[in-house]
Amino acid sequence: MPEMDLQDISGQSRALLRILAGALIAVGLWMLWANVFPAFRFLDEIVLWTVAPLTEGGPALAVTLEDLLVSLLLGVATVMAARNLPGTLEVALLSRMNLAPGSGYAITTLVTYIIVIIGVVVTLGALGAQWSKLQWLVAALGVGLGFGLQEIVANFVSGIIILFERPIRVGDTVTVGGNTGTVARIRIRATTLIDWDRKEQIIPNKTFVTQDITNWTLSDPIIRVIVRVGVAYGSDIDTVHDLLNEVATANNRVVTDPPPAVFCVALADSGINFEMRVFANSMLDIMPLSHELYAAITRTLGEAGIEIPFPQRDIHIRTEAQGARGNERKDD
Repeated sequence: MPEMDLQDISGQSRALLRILAGALIAVGLWMLWANVFPAFRFLDEIVLWTVAPLTEGGPALAVTLEDLLVSLLLGVATVMAARNLPGTLEVALLSRMNLAPGSGYAITTLVTYIIVIIGVVVTLGALGAQWSKLQWLVAALGVGLGFGLQEIVANFVSGIIILFERPIRVGDTVTVGGNTGTVARIRIRATTLIDWDRKEQIIPNKTFVTQDITNWTLSDPIIRVIVRVGVAYGSDIDTVHDLLNEVATANNRVVTDPPPAVFCVALADSGINFEMRVFANSMLDIMPLSHELYAAITRTLGEAGIEIPFPQRDIHIRTEAQGARGNERKDD
């Protein structure tokens, strides 16, 4: 399945092209009106606040209105790039590379994270933020995260682990905590699964790292289907085996590698039980394949005169006790 919707990719690519065109126009106007820009130097003279120097006796850093406008432009550019770069990167570069399933999604997600982090650092730097003075704040924030937001941080880190290790990928069918569905999105905090009823299940990323999961399509989408059949006692076992094997081989949904197999597994109360073990290309073929096999088995065994039994019970009615009671009443 595609890793990204083509409409989303197209929309993001058009938006990024519009941004690049606007940037080129702005550069052209800048070069054309270079002689006019000195008139806006008064923006650099309006001091909004000052930042204490890093060293004692050093000059204070003044944050002007020009710095504020530059930081706003950087923030807007960061948001636009984070929203529109994944689609362009998918079309221009990743689609031309022979990547494993899910790798493109992981790359675009990590690139988005990097763009946001760089944009925040540069924007705050334009406002005079000095990271050497924020180390205590960062330390206190780390303690707060450890106590109050540990689940959010754990889910974020788990999301990074999922993107790097790739135990699950977009498009995989997985089972975790009793929930089965197809991975639709891997976000910062949670992963979205779409189940067979088309319901979206939001699963925290931590669950995929700390709990046992079953990935039905990680390295091989082929899955086994077992069809159980019972025939009446007196049926020829070899004939039934050959007929069931022919039914399995004739179905187009059954793959040839691994080949199908038929076994007699039990002599049950009401009949002789067989198991037909076949392999399908994907989980989506399970129900159609089961329907086709059961229909073909019923028709084939019926044409061969082999009975498919149903549970039967023999009831024996004893009348000796009633006769004895009648004799006792006559003696009385």
